Amino acid sequence: MHSVASLNTTCSAAVSERPNHKASRADFEFSALDAAVNFRAALLNEFTPWLKRRVVEVGAGIGQITSGINAIPTVEEVVAVEPEARFCQTFRKQHSQLKLVHGTASDLGEDFDWNALVCINVLEHIENDGDALKEFHRRLYRNRGHVCLFVPARQEIYSPIDRDFGHFRRYNKSRLRELFADASFDVIRLSYFNWVGYFAWWLNFQVFRKRHFDTASVTFFDRAIFPKVHWMERTILRPPFGQSLLAVARAR
Repeated sequence: MHSVASLNTTCSAAVSERPNHKASRADFEFSALDAAVNFRAALLNEFTPWLKRRVVEVGAGIGQITSGINAIPTVEEVVAVEPEARFCQTFRKQHSQLKLVHGTASDLGEDFDWNALVCINVLEHIENDGDALKEFHRRLYRNRGHVCLFVPARQEIYSPIDRDFGHFRRYNKSRLRELFADASFDVIRLSYFNWVGYFAWWLNFQVFRKRHFDTASVTFFDRAIFPKVHWMERTILRPPFGQSLLAVARAR
């Protein structure tokens, strides 16, 4: 399964196009993400050690991850940023108690007092991804804060559904390390995530060329398979490949 949170972002003047402007669809399968309860909890748990005090989520979609961040005891304030107006409308209906900025990271204005920035399945939607990371660094530099990044991995499984969602690319470790270095981040954590999902993505979306998620299949994977896979990845061995890449980096 694929955590398709949303799009987002950057702030550099060099990135003037609307984030996710290459997408040919607008739903982003939020119903599938809703079904992935264990997946979302595991992802937040991976990032929790770095989520403290003031946190901004860039590319928040309809708030499925934002609400989880807000429940973390060490988080004093969370602000969501989302560029798509239709997603903002849903966000406000479902999470009226949370602060939402309609726009990109640059629309945070002169607020540079952040301790962490969460960016889940967003960077692949941005053509100038290096400029996006540099903007994230500007937001985090004052507090030497952390960026918590989650992106689709391995270009060899790039599929038609990736194009539908407006993905410019999938990532590997070396590419992310280069981007972080260029944006003045020190990598704290960089690991592949969900090795079984790699094969599921390849089979469903590259071999069978499916163009949507099956919610029942996502629910089954999330309840019956993913918890065991994630336990293995966390306690025994981080995999040498996976459906996604999880990264934490500190602004220097």
